[in-house]
Amino acid sequence: GSLLGICLVTQIVTGLLLATHYTADTNLAFASVAHTCRNVQFGWLIRNLHANGASFFFICIYFHIGRGFYYGSYLNKETWNVGVVLLLAL
Repeated sequence: GSLLGICLVTQIVTGLLLATHYTADTNLAFASVAHTCRNVQFGWLIRNLHANGASFFFICIYFHIGRGFYYGSYLNKETWNVGVVLLLAL
């Protein structure tokens, strides 16, 4: 649970930092990403943290679900159903 929280906060912070330098124009989108990686201080690190953090977030989710199976949390119907709804919302 705590790793999921750390991943989520990291994703939000790095996403906001990346969004400040991103341009949605189709002609300039690649140039804005290149600008972030080359000219923004630690832009390459922020981009890599955001990309790899998303994968790590889903790995943590799957471990969390596996832990729920292992400890029999599926017997708590209401809690388990809320978790399934949250998983489907992702």
